[in-house]
Amino acid sequence: MKKLLLTVTLGACSHLLLAQQVISVYAVTIPDSKPSDVKESTVTEANGGIRISNVIQPTLTVYKPAKEKANGTAVIVCPGGGYARLAFDHEGLDVAKRLTEMGVTAFVLKYRLPNDQSQPDKSIAPLLDAQQAIRLVRQRATEFGVNPARVGIMGFSAGGHLASTAGTHFAKPVGQDPTNTSVRPDFLVLLYPVISLTDSLMHAGSRTNLLGNTPTADQIRLYSNDQQVSAQTPPTFLVHAADDKTVKVQNSLRFYEACVRRGVPAEMHLYPKGGHGFGMNNQTTKDSWVDRMQNWFDANGWLVK
Repeated sequence: MKKLLLTVTLGACSHLLLAQQVISVYAVTIPDSKPSDVKESTVTEANGGIRISNVIQPTLTVYKPAKEKANGTAVIVCPGGGYARLAFDHEGLDVAKRLTEMGVTAFVLKYRLPNDQSQPDKSIAPLLDAQQAIRLVRQRATEFGVNPARVGIMGFSAGGHLASTAGTHFAKPVGQDPTNTSVRPDFLVLLYPVISLTDSLMHAGSRTNLLGNTPTADQIRLYSNDQQVSAQTPPTFLVHAADDKTVKVQNSLRFYEACVRRGVPAEMHLYPKGGHGFGMNNQTTKDSWVDRMQNWFDANGWLVK
């Protein structure tokens, strides 16, 4: 029994052992921010799941691979949670650990969730943080040991909406940057992503949290990212389950079809079952989408030192 308890204790601490540092996304002033009584909340559930809400200070938790494995590729990971909270463990920290095993340096983004009390324009706060995270990784690439031309972004569910927004809205960044560092990701990885905010395909909670109860037609079009794909959209890897009742599989299908129309290299893996929010482990299949992603990375040269 003592041995079992020790194993559990070490497992619970594994994230702390692997995470080299937690850094602020912004050096000084946080844009689109105003004083409020909003306080960040972190809850650890009975199963060990970590849920974070009311994010005020966006951060990146850095996971570095062993030096002999490091290949220079970086991935910014955006956990999901309907733009209401962040599923920070199984769609964030656990994924980062797995990426380091591939030699990839991972950055788990604790991004601000839309909040009228603490943000003048809640619709742009998450994207501001994602774009600044991309800038920061590129600007400090030497420090992190990464190639600034190999910085991708990955997102789950609403985090997939944020990642796909970063991959389609980079031509007109929402924030100002005097260094003119590119905010275009070099590739996208989208897991059961929220893509369309149209009435027929939207995840209602994500749309309401991001755009409010009565979004305009222009807002819906702007943030329906299948409608924003261009020839410059980065290569994309998609995963979804056909029986997803929370975020319809047509979200991934629409984005994939848009990529094909625009000549954007895209790979998609659809599973008949799995539902929503399965993280790295779809228990309905022996197939591993993570292995498929690793193959995709390898085929594109992102695992080469």
